[in-house]
Amino acid sequence: MRADRLVATLLFLQERGRVTVPEVAAELEVSERTARRDLEALATAGIPVYSQRGRGGGWSLVGGARTDLTGLTADETRALFLIAGPLSATPELRTTLRKLVRALPPSMRAQAQAATRAGVVDATDWSRNAVTADAAHRSALQGAVVDGIRVRLGYAGVGKPVGERTVDPLGLVAKAGVDYLVAGTDKGLRTFRLSRVTSVEPTGEPALRPPDFDLATAWRTLSGAFQDGMYAVTARARVHPDTLALLQRFLGGRVRVGGPLPDGWTEVWVDGPAAKALAGHLAGLGAGVEVLEPPEVRQWLARIAAELTGMYSGEDEPHAPHGQ
Repeated sequence: MRADRLVATLLFLQERGRVTVPEVAAELEVSERTARRDLEALATAGIPVYSQRGRGGGWSLVGGARTDLTGLTADETRALFLIAGPLSATPELRTTLRKLVRALPPSMRAQAQAATRAGVVDATDWSRNAVTADAAHRSALQGAVVDGIRVRLGYAGVGKPVGERTVDPLGLVAKAGVDYLVAGTDKGLRTFRLSRVTSVEPTGEPALRPPDFDLATAWRTLSGAFQDGMYAVTARARVHPDTLALLQRFLGGRVRVGGPLPDGWTEVWVDGPAAKALAGHLAGLGAGVEVLEPPEVRQWLARIAAELTGMYSGEDEPHAPHGQ
């Protein structure tokens, strides 16, 4: 259940005094089923909200109670707006932030507004490619997760054409700036990278959610299996001092640095998903890295070198690296 929508519902109640489910649904542009569930969630959470049936009935705050979010401390308020501020490029979040600011006591408003201006999100990577092109699909999938609706997902796997599959959305995960959907499929739990989603179509059918499902636990299991695959092959190599920093920048935590060798080079161990893939990563560093073992990585390097030599033979040769 989205916290910003619950706050908006509460503030709408505060403004009107008494509201009906259809009024809340129209104001927040959600289904009546969702509006009713949000009102019930407020009551369950301890907010003094009650409903009256019959003519002139509806939902009200007990005794005309009002809320100004004073339960938040100054540090909590600042943290909330520091997180939300950079994301306020969307109209929905800008509206939510304005409502939250108005709900704060006057002493906190200036600090909250300053916090929303303290950060920005750049929606492109260093290659000027958009990294938030999946925003529309993210919104649709968030709604499907919250409402518990099964969807037909258009998806293009790596090196595969777009296909369609029916999945049960269970949660969204952001890892290192990349968004993933965790969903139930006919083959068990799977992850789908949102940037590869091409369409989202709700089926209207209820999603099947395991009774003991926990998103954090499921993600640790799924991501752990993926990470294990990234460390399937390990190469022992020697690296020239001028190349070591570049190797670490390229492969990060997949490089483990040993001690210096008598010739001034450094011994390292490099992990990869397969011998061919690992050789491909290391080939770009040329003579700055020499793989000592295993033999299959050395063989792939030799094959890559032969293919490149055949393709570029006859070209003027550049100076050998490191004075070799």
